[in-house]
Parts: sequence; C-alpha cells; structure tokens
Amino acid sequence: MVLASIQDISNLLLLAQDVGLIPRIENADEFARNNRILLLKHQETGIPVDISLGVLPLEIEAVERSQIYTVGTLKLRLPSPEDLIIFKAVAHRPKDIIDIQAIVENYPDLDRDRIRTWVKEFAKTLDMPELWDDIDALI
Repeated sequence: MVLASIQDISNLLLLAQDVGLIPRIENADEFARNNRILLLKHQETGIPVDISLGVLPLEIEAVERSQIYTVGTLKLRLPSPEDLIIFKAVAHRPKDIIDIQAIVENYPDLDRDRIRTWVKEFAKTLDMPELWDDIDALI
C-alpha cells in the first residue's frame, strides 16, 4: 500500500516502470481509479504485485504505525499485527480468517481495543456485522 490518490496513478505507473513493474491487465490505470488497487507484475520474473492506494484514515494510521524490517539487503515496511488483522477482517475471505487466527496465536499482547474499534466501525459502515462477529471469538 502507498498513500496516494487516484490522481497519482499515472506517476505511479511511470515510477513502477522504472523498477521493472508493468501493468498485468489492460487499462490498469482505469481499474486502479475504480478499485484503488494497481495490478502490476515484475517484467523479468512475472511475479504479480498489487499496490493498494491508501487514503482512508486507517490506512494513513497503518503507514504511520508500520515498521521497517530488513531481510538481507531488502528493506520492507510492514503493518503492525493489529492493522494487518483489521485489513484481513475487512477483506474477509476464508484465508483471511485463518491468517487472523495465526496472528492472534503469535502475538498474544495485541491491542485488542484498536482491532475491535476499527473492525466494528467497518462492520457498521459497510452494513456487514459479520466482519466483527466472525472474528470476535478469535480476538
């Protein structure tokens, strides 16, 4: 995820191309404007890369709360376990629920109030009470 508006898509595509990332679908810019996600692939390896365009308050907070991890020569900015749970609760695929359970098991000192507040807010806004109901027992 990058903090960017849909007006930044053309620039993002140019920057991506500079590092070997190309659109993996036709009209990737239009798709990104409608869905706030840019679907790319690494030209050399064919590895798919999804770049979410973050603009929501939670997304801004998640970036501010994220931490940089170094793996070899690669530096990655990763969300906190709480924010990852919130994102996965909203995505709400069966795999996400399994991932949430694994995160909870591996991070016993989670800020459960943060998770509860944000997931309940999304559940209310999206009129999808199952967003919270399905993870309540896990949290």
